[in-house]
Amino acid sequence: MLLTQRAMRPVLAVLCTGCMAVAGHAGAQTGTHAADHYPSKPITYVVPFAAGGTTDLLGRLIGQKLSQTLGQSVVVENRAGAGGNIGSDYVAKAPADGYTILGGTISSHAINTSLYPKMPYDPVKNFQPITLIGTLPNVLVVNSSSPWKSVQDVIAAAKAKPGSINFGSSGNGTSQHLAAELFANMAGLRMTHVPYKGSSQAVQALLGSQVDLVFENSLAAIPMIQSGKFRALATTGGKRAAELPDVPTMAESGLNGYEIVSWQAIFAPAGTPAPVVNKLSAEIGKIIRQPDVRAKLASMGVEPSGAGPVELSAFQKAEVAKWANLIKVANIHLE
Repeated sequence: MLLTQRAMRPVLAVLCTGCMAVAGHAGAQTGTHAADHYPSKPITYVVPFAAGGTTDLLGRLIGQKLSQTLGQSVVVENRAGAGGNIGSDYVAKAPADGYTILGGTISSHAINTSLYPKMPYDPVKNFQPITLIGTLPNVLVVNSSSPWKSVQDVIAAAKAKPGSINFGSSGNGTSQHLAAELFANMAGLRMTHVPYKGSSQAVQALLGSQVDLVFENSLAAIPMIQSGKFRALATTGGKRAAELPDVPTMAESGLNGYEIVSWQAIFAPAGTPAPVVNKLSAEIGKIIRQPDVRAKLASMGVEPSGAGPVELSAFQKAEVAKWANLIKVANIHLE
């Protein structure tokens, strides 16, 4: 007996419901199966900055350890340019299979989206957070020959002659640049920004007294402080840096509420299967907890984290909002 179209509707609904349940079960099995056999080929770890910087050094450290634990090669590939945008865009458009991951930073995944008028990717929507490697403060440093011994000395000098103090940075829109802008904004100062192409040039400029101060990252600043070439006035984190226990924070120096930390994390393209993401996050978390890795991170001024996908996602979204507000208040623009 033939069923009419109206009579067939309940049957089709039941069949479709069953198909969806089977498909969903098959999808879950596929994701789990992928994780069980992941990785079955080399992984590419993209660093969106030049070799030798913090992101590159961390990528090679984590990559070497990860290759040992996963039993597959992890190839570090530098795709530098546009403040991290070029390499990040490459990963955003890569297959979401866990075989291309990214060393993301405060610049590429929080600051840039409010600085660049035409971003090629969305730092939140186009990526799947994996692990927060750690955070590191910047350090307000001056040449050892400078008369300034404290943050308050700088504030007094800047207010006495508005616009006379020059500060260097590793480039427009970097955390070093914005750390100084936040300082100026909170203290009610007017200073002149001199951007350079990277930390090494900014450090050399301060050594040559071409600029008066720099909010340098701890990796570049600590060796210069320890050698006696730079004087550290304050750190930008919420607590004193382990490598600089005698140096006060900006908040301790009179700027209550001041806190800026750079951060390093690992992302995958959006849509990467959850079992693969969880496997990567678990393995990287174990690596970060290894004593030799923690010692290496400490020597770089990095405070280890190991926060997983959920925590990193919430942290990143808060950072995007924070920097968007500061960039708007400071009226910073990049072409």
